[in-house]
Amino acid sequence: MKVSRTEDLYVLPLDGAEFRAACGGNTHPDGEACVTLARIGPGAWAMGDSKRPGGEPLRFTTEELAAAGIDPSRFGLSA
Repeated sequence: MKVSRTEDLYVLPLDGAEFRAACGGNTHPDGEACVTLARIGPGAWAMGDSKRPGGEPLRFTTEELAAAGIDPSRFGLSA
C-alpha cells in the first residue's frame, strides 16, 4: 500500500519502527542535535528529534522528503 495522502500517514503504526539518527552541524548545550528517521510503510516516513524522544514524530511521504532536500541515505536508509 503506497501512501498518497498526508493524513493517511498518521494512521500507520510506529510499533517496531527502527529510527536512525543523522547528526551534525548544530550543537546544543545538552549535546549534538540529531534528527531521527524511520520507514513506517512503503513511501512513508516518520521524523523525530533525538532531543525529544517522547515527542510525536512528524510523518512524510518519500516525495515530501525529497522536496525538502532530505535524503534517507544520510540515515543509512534507502528510499
